[in-house]
Amino acid sequence: MKESLYLTKDLAIVNFSKGYVTTGEQLLNTSTFSNFVLNFIEYLQENNEDLYYYALNNKTAREAAVEILKLFRMMRIFKVEEIESSYLNDKGRLLEFVEEMYNFWKKHQRFSIVKAGSTTALEDSSFVLSDSNFNNMILKLYRNIEEAIMGRKNRVYRQMQAGTNAAVATIDVTPKLSEKYDALKNIPFISSIMLRTPMILHPKSNKRTGMFEEIEENPIHHFTGNEDEWLCFPCKIGSLLAFVYFHRDFISSAVSLGNLFELATADECTKKPDLICLFGNKYEKEETVFHYDSDEDIWIGCLTYNEKIEYFGYMKKICLTLHNLRKMQHGWLPIHGAFVNITLLNGKRKGIMLMGDSGAGKSESIEALKIAGKDVIKDIEVVFDDMGTIHLEDGVPYGQGTEIGAFIRLDDLDPGTPYRDMDRSIFMNPESSNNARVITPAAPYEVVAMNHKIDLFAYANNYDNKLGLHRFEDLEDAKATCKEGKRMAKGTTQEVGISTTYFANPFGPMQKQEICDPLIDEIFTALRNNGVFVGEIYTHLGLSKENREGINLAAKELLEFIEKD
Repeated sequence: MKESLYLTKDLAIVNFSKGYVTTGEQLLNTSTFSNFVLNFIEYLQENNEDLYYYALNNKTAREAAVEILKLFRMMRIFKVEEIESSYLNDKGRLLEFVEEMYNFWKKHQRFSIVKAGSTTALEDSSFVLSDSNFNNMILKLYRNIEEAIMGRKNRVYRQMQAGTNAAVATIDVTPKLSEKYDALKNIPFISSIMLRTPMILHPKSNKRTGMFEEIEENPIHHFTGNEDEWLCFPCKIGSLLAFVYFHRDFISSAVSLGNLFELATADECTKKPDLICLFGNKYEKEETVFHYDSDEDIWIGCLTYNEKIEYFGYMKKICLTLHNLRKMQHGWLPIHGAFVNITLLNGKRKGIMLMGDSGAGKSESIEALKIAGKDVIKDIEVVFDDMGTIHLEDGVPYGQGTEIGAFIRLDDLDPGTPYRDMDRSIFMNPESSNNARVITPAAPYEVVAMNHKIDLFAYANNYDNKLGLHRFEDLEDAKATCKEGKRMAKGTTQEVGISTTYFANPFGPMQKQEICDPLIDEIFTALRNNGVFVGEIYTHLGLSKENREGINLAAKELLEFIEKD
């Protein structure tokens, strides 16, 4: 990136490789900080008119920025009483200006970027240390100026995230791609991520709309990105290698993937990917599409640049859609659901797989099971929390996962649940009553990508008044229920009320039903032949958010199943 600071209305990206300062004095003398002060003054024009005119002080905005920075530099050397400046005639207003400028900075989603192996002053220090030093420098500068104006020390100090929310290190690699994908070859790859957790983000969009549709033309032919504005998050989704290329304006979503998918190693980045995603491509057509490049054997997805795709669900679900399409090609059945291995204190262990569309109660049933079995459960091993697969080996069905984390609605969880792992979590619009979310780590990659025995497979029914756990006597009834994919929609997408989605999975199976149908027949027959409990669990979550009696009873019957021989 050419600028050392990329600043928009809501986003700030600091490129340490283009410019890195270690002291407040150095920062106050940079053109970068001068431009930041100018941006803040212009922001005041629409948001705080009185403070705006105080800052102007009969000057242009740029002249005012120069004068204010001159004052700040003098305050680092002299006592306030020794400085002549009209801004000091109203110290209360000056203090308000400093406080509001600090708040203006903190309102941005803030990230730092360091190119690993660069020849800057960062060459011998880690990107984590560099970012931490930057955080301390910003906080110290703010306090020094604040205390100089007040003429006293603070009485209470709060160690806030004054610098960034997260930091990334990038490397230059050459992936194994043909000339067809040359437009991607110079885009830096993320090699490491540091998250300041709990991280709180405020994306402008809070739900998905529309569908991912297949197109005949490869989206790479309309790619408009470059190495100055784009980065790549290389990751492993289940056993597949994915390169998620994204416009820097969506760095919040991309960095959040660090809590959801295993970051690929530098060696893996030199290989040919199974999946490619282009997220935020500036193209004249508004698209959320995918394409199969049969010549290269690569599934590629593309989402056109639009404010609405800032919702994390878009990035997560296009990745999972590509994964599912690839897996179905190879005879694996994608399951939109949750899968855990429960080990009791008496040594019994069973694999529980629940299936259902968004809001059906998959994750919530597992959380209720944890509470119901708190006195008898020794360990709960998460295999997947949203998307996984079932495949056969010698006629035996096994489950595998895709994600090392979970992306969960806050209001569907037991009130204490989000706070257990909050020190590692990313919260999205947590103050909102409309689809507030948390991304929290769930399982090591080694667990996610290995085979797991299935003892129970149940469809999560959130719309019926029935109670508990029901076993299908007829396999055709089980398949029919799962294929219908009925649920009471809860606002995570544009749907409301009762809706149906083929196999409760609009992320691949719905688009490729002709491939998925025979896989369902094969897998469900194998489940029955191997003695797997195939049934339905009644979560009641579509009927009432407050009344959790239904889901608690279902969890109790799940526990009884696990305790049986």
